[in-house]
Amino acid sequence: MSDLRELYQEVILDHNRRPRNFRRLDCPDRTCEGFNPLCGDRLTLFLEMDGDRIREVTFEGTGCAISRASASLMTDALKGKTVDEVNALFDRFHQLLTSDPGAAPDTTGLGKLAVFAGVREHPSRIKCATLSWHTLRAAVAGGQTRVSTE
Repeated sequence: MSDLRELYQEVILDHNRRPRNFRRLDCPDRTCEGFNPLCGDRLTLFLEMDGDRIREVTFEGTGCAISRASASLMTDALKGKTVDEVNALFDRFHQLLTSDPGAAPDTTGLGKLAVFAGVREHPSRIKCATLSWHTLRAAVAGGQTRVSTE
């Protein structure tokens, strides 16, 4: 279990140091800003849609390693997904982070996002890991241009 935890930490640190899709889109269809006052994380998410499918998703911002890694891994996981698939993935990810830390985590369908299973052992970090996801949900819905974890 210790080796697995170290691997998870290494993936998170790698995505923090070299976040994927960390750039502004030239002509996004939707943009949304997210803020986590607890940790000071801030990000802007850029979406390029093709109907109800995400063609491109990128982000910019500053934050802790968990926040940046979550946004990086999320953007990798979302390209080509429909809005319904995005919402289902949001629900699975949120369930992973808020489930009982004493129970075995259900990582079904999460792929690399499963590395965040350990976050549920640190409740104060859940908002760091979910900031980009709440920002995404608002961007996909197309209504809000700013969200906060508070």
